[in-house]
Amino acid sequence: MAFWWVNHKQTRNHEVRGGYLWSPIRNANGRRNQSYDNMALAQPGDIVFSYADGRIGAIGQIVAPASLSPKPTEFGAVGDYWSNEGWLVDVQFSESSQSIRPRDHINSIEPLLPAIYSPIQANGNGNQGIYLAAISDALGELLIRLLRMEADPVFAAPLPEIPVPDESLLADLHEIEGAVQIPETQRLQLSKARVGQGLFRKQVMLLGATCRVTGVRDPRVLIASHIKPWKDSSNEERLNGNNGIMLSPHIDALFDAHLISFGDGGEMLVHPTLPDEVLNRWSLPRDTRIERFLPKQAKFLDHHRHVFGGLPV
Repeated sequence: MAFWWVNHKQTRNHEVRGGYLWSPIRNANGRRNQSYDNMALAQPGDIVFSYADGRIGAIGQIVAPASLSPKPTEFGAVGDYWSNEGWLVDVQFSESSQSIRPRDHINSIEPLLPAIYSPIQANGNGNQGIYLAAISDALGELLIRLLRMEADPVFAAPLPEIPVPDESLLADLHEIEGAVQIPETQRLQLSKARVGQGLFRKQVMLLGATCRVTGVRDPRVLIASHIKPWKDSSNEERLNGNNGIMLSPHIDALFDAHLISFGDGGEMLVHPTLPDEVLNRWSLPRDTRIERFLPKQAKFLDHHRHVFGGLPV
């Protein structure tokens, strides 16, 4: 899943209410425009923030890849200088009667804006010539948090089911985005690894695509959990698939809190502070044993067990 920011300008109502995005393929002078090229890069499941008149008042989820399409007739005289042929992307928007003004939160937003092809300027004003802009996971997560806090109660339809990030996640993503000494491609992968996506998730799934404890196979409900916690890992370890395990959300919660751990042979270890009621309600026997871990995972498990054993009883 990726995050996008669309600057609608005069076409906002047509696009949000009609459930689509449309752009020409090139600028009027025939030159390429990265924000138009982005239309072909957006994928189903990606999240789009709708910006117009200085406000974000809708959030959408892409439901189909871009296709070639003539300019919508409802645009009328708007964009007369645009080519009639362009990109059309179907989006399921949820519109709000309230909105958030990025300018009101510019101190938090500005450090996370893209270095090039940014949708807005550092002062909060929109950038001319930018239509669909790619934004980082850090900025996307922040905008979701702001929308949930300020606008969620009045959305006409439910927002896409995206977990609200906690403060530690936002802080880690902010730190990654600010680490300019790290190449941009590595920063992107680190951001995705922090939220359990991207290359890290793919590598973990190659080692085992099901929850190691419950056997659930549907990847949509599984979490790529770091064995050695993010805060204790080097950047290399954060991206290492051997430092991961696919888990169902409730198992991940126990594992992440070090209330359970595992031996190298797969035996589950239960912390003495974890009540039997939790295990019983989740049908998790204390003598649970899973598949043996790979030798390359052992050093990460050893760290996890060390923290597990150090919890106060």
